[in-house]
Amino acid sequence: MSQYSNNELITAYLSRQILEDDLCFVGVGTNGRAFTLAVGIPLAAVRLAQMKQAPSAAVYWGNLLEPDLSSVPEHFTQDAFTQWQAAACPPDTGVKCDMLARRKFDVSFNSAAQVDRYGNMNITAIGDYENPKVRLVGCLAQPEHFAFVRRPYLVMDMDKRTFVEKVDFITSVGHLTGGTSRQEAGLAEGGPKLVVTNKAVFDFAEDTREMRLKSLHPGVVVEDVLSLMSFMPIVPETIPETEPPTEEELGFIRGEIDPNRILLKV
Repeated sequence: MSQYSNNELITAYLSRQILEDDLCFVGVGTNGRAFTLAVGIPLAAVRLAQMKQAPSAAVYWGNLLEPDLSSVPEHFTQDAFTQWQAAACPPDTGVKCDMLARRKFDVSFNSAAQVDRYGNMNITAIGDYENPKVRLVGCLAQPEHFAFVRRPYLVMDMDKRTFVEKVDFITSVGHLTGGTSRQEAGLAEGGPKLVVTNKAVFDFAEDTREMRLKSLHPGVVVEDVLSLMSFMPIVPETIPETEPPTEEELGFIRGEIDPNRILLKV
């Protein structure tokens, strides 16, 4: 098999989670690695799924419904974004929020400054909310993702400052304090299904709702993962290897989806 990048591995893995007729939501990103995690990898994953097992899957990116992913602009300027050909471009974000509240989305892709053992996510503030060390981007539509989307996926790089025992502020309610605490708080079933990182993939235990190591990327050992976390996840006795991208998947990613390394460049 050809050599592949970490971004290509994550893209291929996420693409396999997308099912026929799924409506996927991809938000906006800033630049650099944050853009790659929040926008680039998710868009590439949706397009790869469309080219393979889910041709009828669709994506809503920002205010663009089903943008033409067969032609990715070399520079993501405001003009390029607003003029990108798409099936529809609703005039305001209210349409998107209404769709979220009516549970129209099957998949959402999310990234965060902090996530804890129960999948609660923080993109609001680091430190005390009233006097934070860092004021982050704010909630956007992230609370609705964990409340109303059927299968939210978190896409993040591993770091002890990111994988924390308890988030400083709950922007999006994951599995709260574990067990049945989410339901006891009066919330419907929800929260993240998977956390896909640069080292491993995590899911959440069915009973305790604690983060659980699901697979290790090729060449990564358990100690590598635990050294980048501020809490101990559930570690099964046997942990499979994350399935690498196939030659066909790499061909699609490099030849048709992202030949100029715009989506997966960082």
